[in-house]
Amino acid sequence: MGLTIAQKIIKEHLISGDMTVGSEVALRIDQTLTQDATGTMAYLEFEAMGIDRVRTERSVAYIDHNTLQSGFENADDHRYIQSVAKKHGIYFSRPGNGICHQVHLERFGIPGKTLIGSDSHTPTGGGIGMLAFGAGGLDVAVAMGGGAYYITMPKMYKVNLTGRLRPFVTAKDVSLEILRILSVKGGVGAIIEWGGEGIASLSVPERATITNMGTELGATTSIFPSDEITRQFLRAEGREEDYVPLESDADAVYDRVIDIDLDTLVPMIACPHSPDNVVRVDSLKGTKVNQVCIGSCTNSSLLDMLKVAALLKGKIISPDVSLSISPGSKQVLTMLSECGALTDILASGARVLECACGPCIGMGFSPNSAGVSLRTFNRNFEGRSGTADARVYLVSPETAVAAALTGEITDPILLGEMPKITMPDAFRIDDSAVLAPAPADEAAELEILRGPNIKKFPTTYPQEDCLKAPLVLKVGDNITTDHIMPAGAKILPYRSNIPFLSQYCFGVCDKTFPERAKAAGQSIIVGGSNYGQGSSREHAALVPLYLGVRAVIAKSFARIHIANLINAGIMPLCFEDPEDYDKLSQGDVLSVTGVWAGMESGRMTLLDETTGESIPLVCAFTDRQREILKAGGLLAYTGQSL
Repeated sequence: MGLTIAQKIIKEHLISGDMTVGSEVALRIDQTLTQDATGTMAYLEFEAMGIDRVRTERSVAYIDHNTLQSGFENADDHRYIQSVAKKHGIYFSRPGNGICHQVHLERFGIPGKTLIGSDSHTPTGGGIGMLAFGAGGLDVAVAMGGGAYYITMPKMYKVNLTGRLRPFVTAKDVSLEILRILSVKGGVGAIIEWGGEGIASLSVPERATITNMGTELGATTSIFPSDEITRQFLRAEGREEDYVPLESDADAVYDRVIDIDLDTLVPMIACPHSPDNVVRVDSLKGTKVNQVCIGSCTNSSLLDMLKVAALLKGKIISPDVSLSISPGSKQVLTMLSECGALTDILASGARVLECACGPCIGMGFSPNSAGVSLRTFNRNFEGRSGTADARVYLVSPETAVAAALTGEITDPILLGEMPKITMPDAFRIDDSAVLAPAPADEAAELEILRGPNIKKFPTTYPQEDCLKAPLVLKVGDNITTDHIMPAGAKILPYRSNIPFLSQYCFGVCDKTFPERAKAAGQSIIVGGSNYGQGSSREHAALVPLYLGVRAVIAKSFARIHIANLINAGIMPLCFEDPEDYDKLSQGDVLSVTGVWAGMESGRMTLLDETTGESIPLVCAFTDRQREILKAGGLLAYTGQSL
């Protein structure tokens, strides 16, 4: 039996375990990346391990999230990350150099290599043929120290593309179509490989848009072959020597195959408040729009920006619309400036923001109250924009421009003929904003610079054999990490300050939760299906840990979040019968005895001491995960193992 692309890379990087679906495998990691919203905590964790230098082929620290500096907090974190990077062998991408995924694709991504990043959209690297995973900061810290990255061996899905995209139909529409087909839960436990003759017409930036959005499917990661399109991109970046051809074997076997005919696709749009709430753009014709945002790690490449500039050229945006444009990297912005496209963008009335994540994570440019915002981003979770009652839609850059010009949701096909876009044969190379680390023989003398906002890693608690605690919060399905630990300009500067962050935990669901959790001492949370979907932010586990949460019981969990819970020493458990979710009420006192034996057998019994109800629970911990929980989390476990 032949192998898929992902199976080939896994086999090449396998440290332990076997490639049986559902079993745990340990992988050697070639590259890591962090961004500043998660990076400070990741580097505090790395320091705690006491390792002098990173042991990866390449580790890069990016500053792209917390770039609004209205106080000292963000600047202090940036200074801390820069000093850690210089001392410990990590490359440092300065603020303004660009979004981590865009820059990494341009300058560092290599086909066939493994990459983990403390950002859930790290699978963007799959557009260049990398096996790239989003992970919690602690997993990234361990990998930087030379440790393995553990995953459950996924199923393999194949999406076959046929035909060719028509004008005004884009890679973003492909992403929205697969979300419509599979939903935000449909990729859980699977790696999605994209293939078929239709991929030959997709550039690397278009492929990266698709693998970026694969995160919203809940997929372990997504990947494209490395072919002549990949070689062409690397040649334009001056890195053709990094090219490695990669394709699946002709007799590779997939657990599911999905066919999409590009010829039949039309512009699509994801409605509030979920990326899979997808309909045709023309079905919402005439909906008034207040704001349009173009950019993010999903759609900020030079190709995207050149198309936007061409469509805006000689036109003025609607007086009822505020339009922001965020190029994905300094390389993109510089090339837009040199070819005159930036002038066309500015002349239209658009506001050009710096090369950073910006509005995507609520870092500025929030919509007006009850405003309609069309965004080329990857998430439209409620409140994520920074405006609680905003209605955020996800679209392609072409659909975004159409709305900006007309003031309403408009099928971009109505704009007329699509201007011809010619991509340059070579990109402008300037790596001056990427600072190399100090040589190893100089590093010992370097000082780590810490500001007063940087606090210690929260205290962890070894999992005991008996657990008794109140159910302090009961939430529904598809609870995101934005629900658990919100982003936004007001909160993100405190990502290195868990005590301060704790007052915002679950604020979207229940503003009284932090106070009640503290009063309880230790507590349990109950959730619905797909609990913890969204970002890789480990803060969604570390803050509940700080507040005393000892276990989360849900119908099902998202991949990264369940790993983060275990890493924090919080026990994730599932209802054997999802219907039992309805038997529990917030405020009930719950208990589980025989926890250690239950972690090994995969079965426990929950007693609701308030009602007398007994409810069977299930779990599927590996030997390693059981030891992590017994130790009180991955950091404590790693310390014991060193």
